[in-house]
Amino acid sequence: MENSKIKTLLTLFLTFLKIGAFTFGGGYAMIALLENEFVNEKKWLKDEEFLDVLAIAESTPGPIAINSSTFIGYKVAGFMGSFISTLAMCIPSFTIIFIISLFFDRFLSFTLVEYAFKGIQVCVVYLIFSAGLRMFKGMKKSPFCIALFVTVICVFIGFSIFAVKFSTIYYILISGALGIFVYSVGLLKKGEKR
Repeated sequence: MENSKIKTLLTLFLTFLKIGAFTFGGGYAMIALLENEFVNEKKWLKDEEFLDVLAIAESTPGPIAINSSTFIGYKVAGFMGSFISTLAMCIPSFTIIFIISLFFDRFLSFTLVEYAFKGIQVCVVYLIFSAGLRMFKGMKKSPFCIALFVTVICVFIGFSIFAVKFSTIYYILISGALGIFVYSVGLLKKGEKR
């Protein structure tokens, strides 16, 4: 293996290890950090590619953090990149959870830990909101995308207010189906104009 490939794999490993170790709140909280590292800092992905990675990672089974690390690793360094990235993303969580599980009851009884988690929750809300705002800014502002965005937000808020259970999977599937429908209609219109 050549030196540049080894350096890239090592950089991927260390970057995902850092993100996995210092991000609390799950995959959605990691989105802003992933974007900062791979789009803004290293410039390994373009904004549009990053949004595509997130769409694929959210639409496939499994946690978004693991899926996105696998896709980013593959995009940057092929199969070994995806393997190294996924492994590095999992190691911190696995290690921390394993250690905590050894003395879980005593861990939760510490007042300091309780207050730390309350503070971390505030930060997690900010990270998720920040990631959503950045994704919105990067989204193509076509009438269809804006209408779909507003509709999903309104339905989500309405269902939340009236305590209607509606899985996020349905939001994804319906939005994807509508996107395919609109794309197909656009192709048909282009074909008619010729």
